[in-house]
Amino acid sequence: MKRFFLLIPLLFLFIALSGFDTVHKHQAIPSTLEIGSALKQALEQGTAKSTDQLSAMNGFFGNAAVKIMFPPQARKAENTLRKLGLNQLCDNVILSLNRAAEDAAKQAKPIFVNAVRQMTLTDVTNILLGNTDAATQYFKRTTTADLSAKFRPVIQNSLSKVGATKYYGDAANAYNKVPFVAKINPDIVDYATQKTIEGLFIEIAQEELNIRQNLGARSTPLLQKVFQFADKNKKL
Repeated sequence: MKRFFLLIPLLFLFIALSGFDTVHKHQAIPSTLEIGSALKQALEQGTAKSTDQLSAMNGFFGNAAVKIMFPPQARKAENTLRKLGLNQLCDNVILSLNRAAEDAAKQAKPIFVNAVRQMTLTDVTNILLGNTDAATQYFKRTTTADLSAKFRPVIQNSLSKVGATKYYGDAANAYNKVPFVAKINPDIVDYATQKTIEGLFIEIAQEELNIRQNLGARSTPLLQKVFQFADKNKKL
């Protein structure tokens, strides 16, 4: 696929100079604008699907690739608490962190949609000519700051709503009472915000790869036109 995308500019130049060679007479040749529009459609579709999946029940908790566990600096605390018989408290922390992430993921869709709609033709070209995660990297560059700023209050509210703040605070305070241990910060909001955003990008990267490689992911006439043309001209 990457090899084909590298050939797109040359292909259009060839068509323009040759006055549409007879080999292409019966093909629906998409314009540069249509290719850009198709890519934007694909990315809107991919980000919408990813956020919908993650915001559903068990979207985070039931997905091993994005499931949120105790912060790395608190893993020792988790082990100690479980040895002390506080398994349920630890399980409540993990479940509530993931429920908060699922709740907050609902807020991500308009941020990604806006990023897609702001794409320039240069952005589109760079994504087409880039690696299989080029769109995901674009989203990381253009949305991470916005997601962080908008997610934190949502995450904080979500954590409180599902009890994560209390559960993690209880776990941290219980651990901090154990003699001779290094104290841990009972504030979990920043960590949960970061992990929620990371989870979104993991899902978006998977969906980007799916759209690039899977025929069934081409759900609109424009996507079908652009990618069918791509398939027919892979060897040019």
